This record gives sequence, C-alpha cells and structure tokens, in this order.
Amino acid sequence: MDWQVLTRELSLYLESQVRVGLFGSGVGLSLVLGFGVAYACYYLSSIAKKPQLVATNDSFCRFLVEYCPVVTETYYPTIWCWEGRMQTLLRPFITSRPQVQYRNELIKTADGGQISLDWFDNNNSLYYPDASTRPTVLLLPGLTGTSKESYILHMIHQSKMLGYRCVVFNNRGIAGEELLTPRTYCASNTEDLEAVIRHVHNLHPSAPFIAAGVSMGGMLLLNYLGKTGRDTPLMAAAIFSAGWNVFESVESLEKPLNWLLFNYYLTTCLQSSISRHRQMLEKLFDMDLVMKARTVREFDKQFTSVMFGYRTIDDYYEDASPCRKLKSVGIPVLCLNSVDDVFSPGHAIPVETAKQNANIALVLTSCGGHIGFLEGVWPRKCTYMDRVFKQFVQAMFEHGNKIFSM
Repeated sequence: MDWQVLTRELSLYLESQVRVGLFGSGVGLSLVLGFGVAYACYYLSSIAKKPQLVATNDSFCRFLVEYCPVVTETYYPTIWCWEGRMQTLLRPFITSRPQVQYRNELIKTADGGQISLDWFDNNNSLYYPDASTRPTVLLLPGLTGTSKESYILHMIHQSKMLGYRCVVFNNRGIAGEELLTPRTYCASNTEDLEAVIRHVHNLHPSAPFIAAGVSMGGMLLLNYLGKTGRDTPLMAAAIFSAGWNVFESVESLEKPLNWLLFNYYLTTCLQSSISRHRQMLEKLFDMDLVMKARTVREFDKQFTSVMFGYRTIDDYYEDASPCRKLKSVGIPVLCLNSVDDVFSPGHAIPVETAKQNANIALVLTSCGGHIGFLEGVWPRKCTYMDRVFKQFVQAMFEHGNKIFSM
C-alpha cells in the first residue's frame, strides 16, 4: 500500500466530513489533517508489517510462498485497534458468528468417560461429493472453548467453501455433556486426543486428514505431535496462538493489568466449567478450595496438576509446554503467533528450537494479540488468522505431496 495515496485519500475524506473549527479559521481542520497524516505515517511505518517466516527447510519455505502466500504478505491490523490486548478483548464481540449446523457424537473412552464431537459433514460439498474421500479437518478450541466459539465457526465457514468436512473436539465436560468419571482435561495429557484421532481416522480411512488447534488446543496438538512423531494419520497441522512456555505465559498473565483484563476472568471460566460437575469431582477434590482460586496458576495448583498426578505444579507446567517437544514433531506444521500476545509472550516463542526441525514453520506477526489478528476498518468477518488457516489447509490437501520436492 502506497502511504502517499492513503494520506491523500484521508485528506480528501476529512475535508468532506470535518467542519472547519475555531470560528472558521481552518486551524481545527489543519490540526485534524495533521494528526491524521502523522498517524497514517506511523501506522504504515511501524504497525503494518510483513510477518517473520521462520523455516529452515527451503522446500517448505518455497511451498508456503507459492501455495500459502498470505504468510509473506504485509499484515494490516485494524487501524483503530492494533494493540495486542485490544485485539484480544474485541475479537469475541466484534467478529460475526457464521451459522453452522452440527451433528453431535459422543464417544466412550478407555477409562469410562465420554467425549463430545461436533461434526460438520458438508454433505453438499461440490468439490468432494464422495464422503469417503472428503478431506477432514479436526478442530481443537482453546482452554474453555467449544464448537460455538467464533474462531471455530469461521474455520468451519472457510472449510465449507473449500468442500471439506470438519469435526470439533470438545474437551470433557464443557460442551453440555455429563462427566461420567472425575476427570476433565489438561494441555499435557494427550490420551483423549489420541482416541479422537483414531476414531475419526477409522471412520474415514481414505480421507486426507489435517488438524488445527487454537490456544490450549494448539498446545495439546503440539504435545500430541511431539509424542507421536511420524506415527499419526494426520498429514499436517496448523497451530494458532499457542502458549509455548507455560511458565512464561502464567507470569505474563499475572502482571497487574493482564490479571485484571484476562487472568481473573479466565480463572472464573475454568471454575464455572467444573462447577456443574461438582458432585462428581468432589469425590477427589476439595472443591471449596478450588473455587477460591484467583489466578490460573492457583487453579492449576489445586485442581489440574493434582487430577493428572503431577507431584508439583512446576512438573505439570514443564510437561505441558510444547517448546520442549518441538524437535520430535514429524509432520509439516505451521504455527501462527503474534509477538504482542500476553498469553504467549514473544520472547518465549522457541524460534531457535523451531529452526532445528525441518517440519516446522513459524509465522510471527508484530501485532494481533491472542486469537485476534483483526484486519479491515470494521473487522466483522475474515481475519488474518482465518486467511492463514484457509490457505494452509487448502495448500496441504491439494498440493501437500509437493512440500518436500520443491
């Protein structure tokens, strides 16, 4: 975008919209025009930037440049809302919620529990009318998220246009189903995800299969990939706004402003997600103590780490941090993060570790917040994250066989 063209258009717009102030002297208009031009120059020089693409495999880089060019294009955050916290706070309220008709399926687990899957079968797919070979995208929402989150609905909307089938993995106990055992979920334990991937693959063994995880869903997916290496039916994965180092994430969230804006609210969401299962959970936990937590760290110390058998919360956080398993990932993975994400601070993104694995590509934007990535003057619909998702899954499904031969 030419900044001279932008400032000229801004000046013409202001001349037609802003009344001359200060008794008609024109000084008010001049001040407004001057501020507008200065802000436009600052935005174009310091805010709108191309993302940093980190990938040591030249073939993977060329593949992304050709088939997923959005990762090399300048990202223009919403001009009035580019700061990370603002993007994070506004996205759930400002983005639209596409209508999606789900088919729910409950599957049993080895320990006697159950998992809720929400399917979007896309039976009217024009590009893939044969359901047995229709590409499948498994979607993993964030910490307390479900298939109803706006970012999940937008991913399904993008997949629908491309003709793909989607299935959303809802973590235990948060999508309206009952807990059959006193167990929920965490970022490090991949047993439920492994069961879901086996189940989906067994239903459609001839269908190309990709997964995409958001926030904690991305952490869980990375931990699964680090555990399984190449031994997975997934051909690729996309990760959005993952918390790479849990120690750094909770420390960032405990800073006073971040605690006020995010940490306390997220803690109450976690408590709310288990309160309806209190009768089942209080067989093992002091629920009164759990409900007194005022930070995510306190909640994890009293509940999550205890549930999954960790000796200390530090043991849990170390095991839950995907940065420690990145070297073992055996399939192509694209990871999008913003360096101004308070949930996953830029200094904690494992750039050097990613460079040691030819299967990993990091896309790092300077703005975007946590699951934000708003763009456009009024960002109701598609975000930068949605465009990265769409182009990457399409590239992998349609050209994935070329990725290491270019």
